Amino acid sequence: MNPHDSLIPLLGRGPDPEQLRHVRTIPAREAEHEPWPAWVHPDLVAAYGSLGIQEPYRHQVEAAGIAHAGEHVVVATGTASGKSLAYQLPALDAIHRSELRVLAEPGKIHDDGAVTLYLSPTKALAADQLNAIRALQLPTVRAETYDGDTDPASRRWIRDHANFILANPDMLHFGILPNHAWWAGFFRRLRYVIIDEAHSYRGVFGSHVANLMRRLCRICAYYGAGTNYPEPVFIAASATASDPEISFARLIGAPVKAVSKDGSPHGATTVAFWEPALTEVRGENGAKERRTAVAETADLLANLVSAQVRTIAFIKSRRGAETISSITKRLLDEVDPSLPERVAAYRSGYLPEERRAVEKALRSGRLLGVSSTSALELGIDISGLDAVLVAGWPGTRASLFQQIGRAGRAGQDAIAAFVASDDPLDTFLVNHPEAIFDVSVEATVFDPSNPYVLGPHLCAAAAELPLGPAELGLFGGTAESLLDRLVTQGYLRRRPAGWFWTHSQSAAAMVNLRADGGGPVSIVDAETGSLLGTMDSPQTHYQAHTGAVYIHQGDSYVVEDLNEDDHCVMVRRANPDYYTTARDVTQIEVLETQRTVQWGDVSVHFGDVKVTTQVVSFQRKALISNEILGEEPLELGARDLFTKAVWFVVDNRSLTGAGLIEAQFPGALHAAEHAAIGLLPLVASSDRWDIGGVSTALHADTGVPTIFVYDGHPGGAGFAERGFDKAKVWLTATRDAIKACECDSGCPSCVQSPKCGNKNNPLDKAAAVSLLDVLLKDATEASSLRMEAQR
Repeated sequence: MNPHDSLIPLLGRGPDPEQLRHVRTIPAREAEHEPWPAWVHPDLVAAYGSLGIQEPYRHQVEAAGIAHAGEHVVVATGTASGKSLAYQLPALDAIHRSELRVLAEPGKIHDDGAVTLYLSPTKALAADQLNAIRALQLPTVRAETYDGDTDPASRRWIRDHANFILANPDMLHFGILPNHAWWAGFFRRLRYVIIDEAHSYRGVFGSHVANLMRRLCRICAYYGAGTNYPEPVFIAASATASDPEISFARLIGAPVKAVSKDGSPHGATTVAFWEPALTEVRGENGAKERRTAVAETADLLANLVSAQVRTIAFIKSRRGAETISSITKRLLDEVDPSLPERVAAYRSGYLPEERRAVEKALRSGRLLGVSSTSALELGIDISGLDAVLVAGWPGTRASLFQQIGRAGRAGQDAIAAFVASDDPLDTFLVNHPEAIFDVSVEATVFDPSNPYVLGPHLCAAAAELPLGPAELGLFGGTAESLLDRLVTQGYLRRRPAGWFWTHSQSAAAMVNLRADGGGPVSIVDAETGSLLGTMDSPQTHYQAHTGAVYIHQGDSYVVEDLNEDDHCVMVRRANPDYYTTARDVTQIEVLETQRTVQWGDVSVHFGDVKVTTQVVSFQRKALISNEILGEEPLELGARDLFTKAVWFVVDNRSLTGAGLIEAQFPGALHAAEHAAIGLLPLVASSDRWDIGGVSTALHADTGVPTIFVYDGHPGGAGFAERGFDKAKVWLTATRDAIKACECDSGCPSCVQSPKCGNKNNPLDKAAAVSLLDVLLKDATEASSLRMEAQR
């Protein structure tokens, strides 16, 4: 390979390192400005001018104009492209003009007032936006945050007087909608609802928020009837994603326009695709282990900091961020004792002032290196760095662009490196950068009709206002049958006017927006008795079994006891040099086939399944090397999960025709299943741990070799159905990832799974490629699939 960019040597491995698989350059982008729209009040233009914004970018003007004209809009442009101005402009203009009318005619009742509701997934992001709005110093704008930290004494004043309220979905669900009568004046004047970081609403959380938005629309329609603005305009800010207007329309249940051409300036960014080398360390079944993404990223960060290059390294886990920081400091201490203090970890649990201090130190250059959890990317006010490292696939293409977008300022070139972890998806992407840059196949996936999600929201909606028959369309085609079931179960009462909530307890308490069912389990420090946090019960067998390492705000604990009867986990502070992964065995039963497509002799199905899973053991793995230090059995009960799955059915004749013998079938199916689970996030915005799989050479329901991949959430999360819709793209990438891995017979980068309760045995890497060739031989594109409804 002959890298064509002089920035590659900054990574410290010379001009042509063996770990470098590909180099892509994101070209520099010139600014595209537009004049301020004529409808914007001169006071706003002056306020932005005082902050140095003399002229907006084209995408800001376009998105603001669509919203001002009364249409829902999503602006999906890059990191630090000024999306906030696009939604601030119409909202603040409406508020400012409304307040000026009140001041001009004191004592007169104005029916056309204007207020705005801003929703963000994190408190940190809302705090940043509050500071940005207050920096404009518009005396007519009374912006306040309204969340769980808001002083109860201040809440009534905010309800009655604030005209720009910044909240989160949790507060809307628990605090605002159930008490909508207190907010009647606010809802009557609600002109704009702003949804920031809209791409983060995916999976079960996205399904909850989609139903929450429908409940919000009901309340707005109730109070807005007869006013000049009966319904608010929704404005979303999103990272670049596939078909953002489709995802956002699904989130709010209404048509949406999208603005995605970025008019902000940006320097050129060289993106390196970096795969750590295989080492001599042997893992399960003698497979060679790769050097970990954590150790590799720490090396690269140390090299960049030594060269005085301001760098941020992203990784998913808090423990990973802390480990990268500590290894980097140790490496730098050997080079220059003054450098370790210029590196810091940046994680959740910091106070806002601590976060601001880290951001300021990085911007000023006093800090040269920061390792951060990727979850904090939403709340970080840092851009224009010299380099960005991404340790392991961050989960979505949108997140990757969000992170590497922090490198580079206008007129300045920058470098970013994606460091692959030991995972099939990372292996595929590091060898196929076109899947990131050239083909947009990933979508923000969620399923608002999931009965486990929708049912409790229908109860909450009925408690807010009785549900009338005319409103059922708002909640989708399954709502009526689900309401009948809720009546039978005694949750609701049916009357001629609709469905009523008749219980004294809170219906909103039936819904946990960020949970996947099963109720919370308390995590308790055994030494102090203090409550550290909670965990949803479906997670406990995997993350809170006896002996598991539990991380809380960067501190490590070891689980001493999981008490399922008392919903309690006892943990003790420790600092082990290993992490733990649970392993399970699974059985699956087909309940109903909903969609089927035929690929020659292969049939592909989607439908309802019952999954029975038992966690049987856990492994201890070294933090830095990933070496397996030991495995211990666990005695935990089996759990049933009713969910959605996609499955592939192939007969023995097709496999033997491809040169496979029956003895190879189990290893081929097992290896292909593991790799397919790892590659599903390529087409669905899932995490590997959101999904599971089963493969068998003779399944009881099909009678032939079958591979299942299922959603790991009750009722499904939309991931398996997305896999069905994009099956050809998904399985082609799965095959290519296995073929691209240079190991001999299978390793964690291709066909081994950290969750496998069968100790990754049997696995047949070469036979898996042959099997996938058979599955794909007559595969058709998703757009031409012939869907059949199955009874």
